[in-house]
Amino acid sequence: MNKILTLVFIFAALFANAQPPNPGGGVGGVGPGRPASPIDMYVYILAIAAILMIAFFAKKYKTQKI
Repeated sequence: MNKILTLVFIFAALFANAQPPNPGGGVGGVGPGRPASPIDMYVYILAIAAILMIAFFAKKYKTQKI
């Protein structure tokens, strides 16, 4: 049973780390004028949203505990 689970985890890790082929060749996915990933444009907005959510849920938890 342990060998089967180990094999399943190895295949899952291989499939999770699979990269799609690069049809254009050249410099790869990041070129001039193109962001490394779309999430880079929203880092500040996501950080503010995370801080607001932490404050909201901390306050909510504190009021429930009292």
